[in-house]
Amino acid sequence: MTDLSIPDMSCGHCRASIEAALLPLPGVTGIRFDAASRRATVEGDAPAALLLQTLEQIGFPAETLPA
Repeated sequence: MTDLSIPDMSCGHCRASIEAALLPLPGVTGIRFDAASRRATVEGDAPAALLLQTLEQIGFPAETLPA
C-alpha cells in the first residue's frame, strides 16, 4: 500500500484519469481517494517510483506520504 499526495487532483475527472492510469499497472489492486485532502491510497505492491512516474506522465505530480 502506498499513500500519495496529489495536489492537482481537484475533481471527479481528475480521479477518473488517475484511476485509468494506475489501475492497469502491475501490482495495483485498488485505489481509495480522499478528495478533501487530495490524497490517494494505492493498494497492492506496485513500486512507488512507478506510481509517481505514471502520475507525472499524465500531468499529476505527486509525492509519497509516510506510512
